[in-house]
Amino acid sequence: MADIWRYIDDRHCPAAFNMALDEAISVALKNNASPPTLRLYGWDMPSVSIGYFQKISDINTGYCLSNNIPVVRRLTGGRAILHGKEITYSLSAKTSGHFAGGLLESYKKIGTALSLALSQTGLSTEMKISKMPAESKSPGIGLKSPLCFQSASYGEITLRNKKIIGSAQKRWPGSFLQQGSIPLATDRDTLMHVFRLRSLCGPGVLPAGLEEVVPGTNAERLKESIRRSFEETFEVHLIPSSATKEEVSLAMQLEAQKYLSHEWTFRR
Repeated sequence: MADIWRYIDDRHCPAAFNMALDEAISVALKNNASPPTLRLYGWDMPSVSIGYFQKISDINTGYCLSNNIPVVRRLTGGRAILHGKEITYSLSAKTSGHFAGGLLESYKKIGTALSLALSQTGLSTEMKISKMPAESKSPGIGLKSPLCFQSASYGEITLRNKKIIGSAQKRWPGSFLQQGSIPLATDRDTLMHVFRLRSLCGPGVLPAGLEEVVPGTNAERLKESIRRSFEETFEVHLIPSSATKEEVSLAMQLEAQKYLSHEWTFRR
């Protein structure tokens, strides 16, 4: 009999609440109050998330403040992302069963599911399977650029030599949270200002969204492909649902006390 996972096709939420709800779901999972959960969601306005280990100085916070671009620090590692028109995913699961093989193996399995989802929409992708440098703290850490989509790490997906899904993980004893971004379009002007890229690279090497690489990409069909691909890859049933009242209540606390706080966001 196939395992039962939860599938949350969520709305567009504020940056701090998005991060808070992902953490709240992971807490519920750790406490055996919720099943493994795949959540797909969006952002209510252009926002920047930075990795847990990243320095806040990597981004132009003055520009973000003056242009009403929220900045939030993730629980997961990796480098900064300008979120906008995209599909964001999070997976909260136990480090047993399907994910008993460790960090890199879990990246590979999740990457396989995402790659399958893209192939079902007619996209031919590649997954990076070379190991990250030993000095890296986690996939995506250790390279000079502060921008997530400037290079692909282990288990991440590329299309026509462009990285199209950026992912990062937070692990606890017995469980983990993986978050990832699938851009549909890229605001190049804002991107270059947020990451001070004018003197670092030319427009030709900036990341592209799926709609720009493959015109006609449909977000709703892609989300359905992601759901089906996770079911097929992990041989589970994903049951459409929503966050519990307890998860939402905890998320609201985390949003106010942590993800909206200067101490958390500017901790590095």
